[in-house]
Amino acid sequence: MDSTATIDSLKDRVRAFCEARDWDQFHGPKDLAIGVATEASELLEHFRFMNDEEASSRLAEPERRQAIEEELADVLFFILRFAQRFNVDLDTALDHKIKKNDDRYPVDKARGRNLKHDEL
Repeated sequence: MDSTATIDSLKDRVRAFCEARDWDQFHGPKDLAIGVATEASELLEHFRFMNDEEASSRLAEPERRQAIEEELADVLFFILRFAQRFNVDLDTALDHKIKKNDDRYPVDKARGRNLKHDEL
């Protein structure tokens, strides 16, 4: 469950799964980055050419929701595997990125707007 899992425990599960299959040899940084992009594209396929209402309605359909959750899990798997293999502290990386974006997107300029930071 999300409320009890830690990032470290998720990384350990991914590591154990991959090491049992001797997959380190296939999981270089390029390969794992490709995996993230490929799986993210597969997630996107579920919503292609749909408006927000149509896309949201897919999540109410049990079979489609399960397929979408599986694609999310695939994306997470590759992110965790990349972080595990190459010693990326995801909490620190996320904290750094949020602080950077906080500077780029100050609330008084960005609230309710979807402009890129250099357009604010």
